Amino acid sequence: MSSPQQARAQASAITSGKTAPEAEAAPASQLRTLFDRPRLSPGQRRIAQYLIEHITEAAFLSITDLADRVGVSQPSVTRFAAAVGFSGYPALREKLQAIALGTLAGGPVADDESRGNELQAAVDAEIENLENLRRDFADPDRMIELGRKLSESTPLTILGLRISASLAEYFAYAARRIHPDVRLVTRGGSVAYDALLQSREAGGTWVLAFSMPRHAQETLTALRVARSAGLKIALVTDLALGDVADEADVLFSTGTGSRLVFDSYAAPGVIAAALLQAMTDADPERTQARLEEYEQISDQHQFFLRD
Repeated sequence: MSSPQQARAQASAITSGKTAPEAEAAPASQLRTLFDRPRLSPGQRRIAQYLIEHITEAAFLSITDLADRVGVSQPSVTRFAAAVGFSGYPALREKLQAIALGTLAGGPVADDESRGNELQAAVDAEIENLENLRRDFADPDRMIELGRKLSESTPLTILGLRISASLAEYFAYAARRIHPDVRLVTRGGSVAYDALLQSREAGGTWVLAFSMPRHAQETLTALRVARSAGLKIALVTDLALGDVADEADVLFSTGTGSRLVFDSYAAPGVIAAALLQAMTDADPERTQARLEEYEQISDQHQFFLRD
């Protein structure tokens, strides 16, 4: 008799090709594609990041106002526009406005009365993050492919330092049910370096990293160590561009809830769960065998209360 978790693993399989072509990509995804240039200068990356984070407002700024907001010169903004393929800032702004207007048209504009209190506003912000993620998931093939690669990496290393450790621990806990060798790294410095190097020496090919704000310098250093050791890097983060994102071979970028004193992680949590599903789909026979074995052990030792 299958456990509820086994039944869910089978019923929730991600199907390749189930795309929604009418669903436009989330604004951050559109901008990442627009700004995906390997040789942007640090100043140009700051401009790109500001536009991604403030698209609905920034798209309507003059070149002077945008330069002032980012802290760069007007010629830097002009050079940025040329670097990402536009004839000048007016042409870039026209494209940004089309994306921004699409964002505004995607949902109702809340007035002060309907916005509710701060807690409700925090929930509304997370709903928007999830709506954007849903649009990013219109084509599941990238998720399916990464799930296969993570499933094949033995050992599989999961990295999350400082506040990102909670997401890494969740993923590692669940992944151990379906993968034979999952190694969790939640301490930085030489401890992380040793774990990453040992994982590669043991035959591992991938590390899945979580990097949430505030982004730790030690996360960046650990990713560079992983890359130098020959590990491929999959990264779940809120960053579309920047040093941490640059280290990733596969990047899933999504918003975090930032309306309260500490961030909330609804959308990154869904990405983690979707990756776990993709891993179960990648090797269904192994998944079934491991879940059955775990059910027997958990029943024998009474791990859980009976519903």
